[in-house]
Amino acid sequence: MSSLDRYRTFVEIVDRGSLTVAARHLGVSLQSVSRALSGLESELGVELVRRTTRRLQPTAAGLLFHARIKAALIEIDSARAEIGRDSERVAGTLRVGAPVLFAPRHVVPACVTFLERHTELEIDLILSDAQANLVDERLDVAIRIGDPGPLHLKIRPLAQLRRVIVAAPEYLAHHGMPRRPEDLGNHVCVVRTFGPEGDAWPVVIDGQPARIPVHGTLRCNEATAANAAVAAGAGLGLAPLWQIQADLDHGRLKIVLAEFEPPPIPVQAVWLGAAGTPVRTRLFVETLALHLALEGLRS
Repeated sequence: MSSLDRYRTFVEIVDRGSLTVAARHLGVSLQSVSRALSGLESELGVELVRRTTRRLQPTAAGLLFHARIKAALIEIDSARAEIGRDSERVAGTLRVGAPVLFAPRHVVPACVTFLERHTELEIDLILSDAQANLVDERLDVAIRIGDPGPLHLKIRPLAQLRRVIVAAPEYLAHHGMPRRPEDLGNHVCVVRTFGPEGDAWPVVIDGQPARIPVHGTLRCNEATAANAAVAAGAGLGLAPLWQIQADLDHGRLKIVLAEFEPPPIPVQAVWLGAAGTPVRTRLFVETLALHLALEGLRS
């Protein structure tokens, strides 16, 4: 295995938190992944990952090396993609559908980069939280969170979004900290009436996914308002981490039940599969995938 392959394997190990999961994602044997990690540590002369009976924990040196080498690998992949672009003229209009809140932070930067590279192209960005029909909306590609839609669509996984259960410090001071998922039934929760969760929140108990019934006096059909209600102390909330990161950073919210964190939710690009994929669609999806990787959102 080359040094470059070892670097890629190491990044996968840290990102996935497991040798077994990394091997599955890379499509290689567990023994191959283990040998790659041991060989890299021998090459560098430092322990990168501390192995325990329950999990893998990157060392301080491992975290530093991971951050530097992952950025370098992304640049290598980007450079390879650029070589192919030089011989492919990208022009016309690209119609991209994306969720309302997700697009400004994660899709727009990729659009800007793509337009800078392809000056003969225009992008129409159509934002909606509804699952639009690609034919009716004349979309070249749609970015979807969760359900990708009909099976006949082409799908490219882009990222996995962490979800967390949170509460305002004021709420916790008055109502106490939940210790187990079952405690959610004794708490007031802000219930999102959109999406698949509703009043049955996903958690992971002993490595297995489960759903816990919740109830609350405030129900909301929009994410920004639901997050604001939780930050104001209306109850516990379930939200994608990226939506409430600023509230966490400023102490307006705290994560609860961290050891029972819900499974991540996938982000994918979807497009019609008939007659091949247009060059502009394929290259845009590659650009977006690189942006999300640089932002630390795992695929």
